[in-house]
Amino acid sequence: MNLDDYRGVWVFIEQNNQKIEDVSLELLGAGRKLADKLNVPLAGFLLGDEIKPLANQVIAYGADEVYVIDHPVLKHYRTESFMKGVMLLAQKYMPEIILYGATPNGKDLASAVATDLVTGLTADTTMLDVDVDSRLLEASRPAFGGNIMATILCKKHRPQMATVRPKVMKALEPDSSRHGKIIEEKITLNEEDMRTKVLQIVNDVTKKTNLADAHVIVCGGKGMGDYQNFQLIHDFAETIGASVGGTRDVVEAGWLPHEQQVGQTGETVTPKIYFAIGISGAIQHVVGMKNSELIIAINKDPNAPIFDVATYGIVGDALEIVPVLIEQFKRLKNEKGGEITYA
Repeated sequence: MNLDDYRGVWVFIEQNNQKIEDVSLELLGAGRKLADKLNVPLAGFLLGDEIKPLANQVIAYGADEVYVIDHPVLKHYRTESFMKGVMLLAQKYMPEIILYGATPNGKDLASAVATDLVTGLTADTTMLDVDVDSRLLEASRPAFGGNIMATILCKKHRPQMATVRPKVMKALEPDSSRHGKIIEEKITLNEEDMRTKVLQIVNDVTKKTNLADAHVIVCGGKGMGDYQNFQLIHDFAETIGASVGGTRDVVEAGWLPHEQQVGQTGETVTPKIYFAIGISGAIQHVVGMKNSELIIAINKDPNAPIFDVATYGIVGDALEIVPVLIEQFKRLKNEKGGEITYA
């Protein structure tokens, strides 16, 4: 393998019912920085049925080129059909870096492609950079239970690939005046040759907490002491109209369901305001909330790592401080006519 034959940064543009997933737009923002450093084009690649109109949106969000494979067999995601499409593109155009969203479909596709291309894949990356001299992608993620950050390199194989969790990167502001190149590729796919069939799409209408979309989150840790004390987190969140989150320890203790876990093995969140209460600040938690606009930490340990990422910190016992905050916010709500708004 001649590594110099591989050039370009690519992003898998995941779409569902002709709507591009937010994580793909976020990755275009991250990919733009990598491509500019390497002085190569940034490309997005789209697979699906009747999805060519989405190419202009991909260009508006930072891509120089968009590769499109439009075929009826690609209407719904299946590993086999999508992998054939990506393999066609990767082997023909030979990109040096491919980024995927760490969604169920993105992770499934990336691992299948990595196997067939015989290359490396870094999963659940939280930081991306590139060494200009060696052209190596530096994909970083927490390791050893979140105790260290590991930077993973793929020195001998191409393309270099990584999956990145939603909400970790930031999308660029769309620019509809940007111009780019759209490359359409043909592929031979027969439905009767597919080993899996999509019989029905069932949407889950179960009401669940969606922390990823929350504007204000009150997150509690094991520093709250026990399940009974953790109810203060719920009381505070209800008072200020926020969503409730917890650390991995809290979820494992049974104080919250897994869907409300924030961190590397839970949700990645970017709210306007994030309260970290009784949370020490382990790496695996911080990577899931560090991009919040405003972080307010409460911990009785003045040396807790959470204060390193906090906008404001309160050193003290959460069991004493949170009741005071609840009282003050209730007073503010009464003064404001029963409602608190966040600009």
